[in-house]
Order: sequence, then C-alpha cells, then structure tokens
Amino acid sequence: MAGKIGIGNQDFATIRKEGCFYIDKTYFIRDWWESGDNVTLITRPRRFGKTLNMSMLDYFFSVKHAGKSELFEGLSIWEDETYRNLQGTYPVISLSFANVKESDYRGARQSMNRIIEDVYNKNNFLLDSNLLSENEKDYFRSVTFDMEDGVATWALHKMTDFLSRYYGKKVILLLDEYDTPMQEAYMSGYWSELVAFIRNLFHSTFKTNPYLERAIMTGITRVSKESIFSDLNNLKVVTVTSEKYEDSFGFTEKEVFAALDKFGLSDQKKLVKEWYDGFSFGKMTDIYNPWSIVSFLDEKRIGIYWANTSSNSLAGKLIQVGSSEIKMTMERLLRGESFKTTLDEQIVFSQLDMEGAHSGGDTAVWSLLLASGYLKVVHYEFNISRRKAEFELKIPNLEVQVMFEQMIQRWFVRCDRVKNAFLEALLTCDIKGMNTYMNKVALQSFSYFDTGKHPSEEEPERFYHGFVLGLMVELAGRYTVTSNRESGFGRYDVMLEPRSEEDDAIILEFKVQEEGERELSDTVREALGQIERKRYQEALTAKGIPEERIRKYGFAFCGKKVLIGTEEGYENYRSSHTKF
Repeated sequence: MAGKIGIGNQDFATIRKEGCFYIDKTYFIRDWWESGDNVTLITRPRRFGKTLNMSMLDYFFSVKHAGKSELFEGLSIWEDETYRNLQGTYPVISLSFANVKESDYRGARQSMNRIIEDVYNKNNFLLDSNLLSENEKDYFRSVTFDMEDGVATWALHKMTDFLSRYYGKKVILLLDEYDTPMQEAYMSGYWSELVAFIRNLFHSTFKTNPYLERAIMTGITRVSKESIFSDLNNLKVVTVTSEKYEDSFGFTEKEVFAALDKFGLSDQKKLVKEWYDGFSFGKMTDIYNPWSIVSFLDEKRIGIYWANTSSNSLAGKLIQVGSSEIKMTMERLLRGESFKTTLDEQIVFSQLDMEGAHSGGDTAVWSLLLASGYLKVVHYEFNISRRKAEFELKIPNLEVQVMFEQMIQRWFVRCDRVKNAFLEALLTCDIKGMNTYMNKVALQSFSYFDTGKHPSEEEPERFYHGFVLGLMVELAGRYTVTSNRESGFGRYDVMLEPRSEEDDAIILEFKVQEEGERELSDTVREALGQIERKRYQEALTAKGIPEERIRKYGFAFCGKKVLIGTEEGYENYRSSHTKF
C-alpha cells in the first residue's frame, strides 16, 4: 500500500505520526549544523518545502520535543549517533511571517506584533520562575499586539536572553517566510515604513545578540542588504545559484520517479517530467516542484497545481506594466526560448517601479521572477572582467507556461468580447471591424499597460507588445506569432505565420503619430510603406508562402485612438471612415 498523501500538511510531526507521504530531507539538519554559519538566509520559491523543513528543525532541536525519537527513526539523520544525542537539546524560537498580508502598515505591524506576542505566550512559564527580575517581568508583560516600536524591535532579542539563561544554552531561532510582509508592503504602498521597522527588528535579533546559537531565515526573495540587512555581516545567503543545500528543497528526479513507482504511476514519468520538472538550484538540475508532485500523486492526473496556489499578482503586475523590452522578452520565453541578462539576485524593491526601468527596473523584474520560480537558470557564470553575474533564463516547465498564458488572458478580461471580435475581423480580413473593435480594446486596456502614475511616452508600445502577447496566447494553435525579428532589410513589428495552408500570413506594423503627420491616415501610410521598403515579407516567402497569401496592415496610434489600414482596401475604407 502506497500510503496517504496529506495535502497541505506542513507539520513534520503530524506527517510522521500519521504515516503520510514524505521524502527524507533530514540530511539537511546535518548539512546546516556542520556548516557553522551563524545566520543563514535560504531563498526558494513558494511551496518548495521551506516550512516543512523549518518544522523538521524545530522538532529535532527543541528541548520541548526531547525524546521524540520516533519522529526520526528510519530517516537518514538517525543513522548518526552524534545527531541522535543532539535531538531535543536546544531552546528554539520558531515563528513565521507567512500570514502577514495586510493592506496597510498599521495592520502589518500589529500582525507581526501578535506573532511575537505568541512567542511570549508559549514561554510564559518564565514568569513563574525566579529567573526574571521585576523589571524584566514588566517588560515581558508589555509584549502585546499594540506594543511600542522600542518594545517590539527588542522582543526577540530579549526572549533569547531569557531562554538561554533558563536552559543554560544559547538559542536557535527559526524565522519562516521572512519576506512576505515586504512583498505585501510593496504591493500596497507602505514599503518605506515597514522597512524601517524590520531593519531595527533584524538588527537587534541577529546582529547584536550574544544569546543566539544559530538562526535560519527562509523566504522567496533575497531583499537587498541596503533595505533591511544593513551591517548584518554575519549573514550567509543561499540563493538559487548557491550549491549549498541544492537538493534539500524540492524533489530530485530520482525521488519523484521512485514516488511514481510506489504509487503505481510509473507510466506517467515522461508526462510528469514535461509538466513539473525544470527547476535548478546550484549545479543540481531536474528539480521538481513538491506541491505539484504531491498533488499529482493525490489526484493522479495532470493539473495546474503550484501556479494556482497564490494570486501571482506581483508577477502579473510587473510584466503587465513593464517596459516594451520586458514584454518582447516574454514573447521569446512563451515560444520556449531562453534569454541572457545580467542581474543581481538580491531584490531592490524600489527598482521594481516601472518608471525606474532605466535605473535597473527590468533586471529587478527578472531577479524577482527567478527567485519566485517563474524562471529557471539554464546557465550561470560570474563575469570577472564585467564584475557582473550573467544568467541565461527560461520558463521551467509546462505548468508555469500555462500560468503565464492564463495571466495574459486575464489582462483583456474586461474587453474579452471585443477582443475576440477583433481577432475574428483580423482573420476574416474585415478591416472595418478591425478598426471598430481595436479602438474599443485600446480604450479599455491602455491604462492597464501604463505605470498608473502618469502617462509615459512608451505607453503605445507597452500596449501593443501586451497586445502581441495576447495574440500569441489566443492564436497559438493556428499561427506562430513573432515580433521584432529580422526580415528583409529591417525588423518587423508582428508576424503571424500560419500553421495551415488554408490561412493567410499576416504582417502588422505599428506607428505612433509623429509631429508633421496631420492625419492618422498619414501614419498608416508610413507604416505600410515601411513594410514594403524593408521587405518584411521575405521571411515568409523564404518559407514558400506566396506574396498573394501575405496580408499587410498598418496600425497608427494617437493616444488611445487607433487607425488600421491596408494598401489594397485603404481608399475604399477611408471614404466611409468615421473619425474616432
């Protein structure tokens, strides 16, 4: 019998006691302990086993779980007598910021205070001992959800002091999902307020703390040192390119295939690999997403599991309002290609502001998408001469690919009917319908492709590259959609290459109305003229598509107004055209 799965169970003791499916990662205890690192920050995407591993560490080290050998018997860590003797011998503080997802600073601060207050409530036996002075007892009681900043920022430091004195040993501190409050603060607009609070909390807890034996923090991102880790020089950071603990989070292919055999799903290995493989940490490739694998073992069918466990709102926002370059790169990624970039694995949230793209915004976006698991590292090296880390990145698997496609479809959900009507007009060569529906799409969608602060000169380009991403998703089964590729004597804007001989090929050229062009019709003619002058159709004719099967359209933008024309039908259309 294969045993039960236990979906969503992240408590190590419950999984072991109830005999739930578990892949042994207890060697991580030995690897971490023998590293000797004082404070460790481990970044991994969500649902990659961070919380379960932190629970495992708590049950292994905490004096409150002394004598619970049954939890570890039969696992790799229990084969070593040294570690059998180490179990249950340290005071441990374990807390998580995973649920701090408030919409304002006051709410976030109170949530974090409640979490710290809960640490004190779990150790209120200290008040009954003779260990604390009256002043210390007064401080202990002042740790509440509405405590002052001065009390809150020193609360964890003081608790390590109290526990180390009580047990006669320094304290191990485990902080899970440390960066969740900061991502929420960025999304909700109270980043600077929260950073000041967390910086002081982390400084007192991890930097100036003689009562701390070891500490681990986990999260999705490595937030920049300048933001919250100022002068924390005892921090060991383990990112997705670090070789440390490279197989401790996520499932290896060997582990996944063994699980499929155990559950009678051996014939599904190729399909599972295509959908859920593709992550890499350090030099370890073929890492699988644990949540998706466990869900597949439970459901016994392919599904979008990991990508649906959160709203993906930050990733969607960054791509949607991002620069034209970001959208063009997304086009390449959705075609299964990789791209190369230089980036820093630490996240500078201020650079994620799309208006700051020229100061590093694009690379900050790729850094966040990489850390979050939406991209994988194909190749990595540090260029000594350029003093920069160079990455080749790619979408890891089909599950993430489908997540991106669904995200792009949601961009146009408010104009879904007119978007579909435009596509129908495009495919049937109904130029009047194309004009009518494209203007409605542009009117309803333009603002969603800008930064939301003040209009950018790049707004039309952001819109049409977002529009091209939508075309790729909607027409993927019928056309190969490419943009900004070389053909003839230049680079076309958009090309739709048919997969069937029954369909025409289509070339789209976009132009923003320039000074001196009195009418949008002048801009349309310039767009069409560019297609002809630069012979964009040559990429299609080289593949055997005859000229008569290639349709060419010029798109002219002026603000939220669009005019579309063709050389063949433009004059007839112009005579009946109603100005927008």
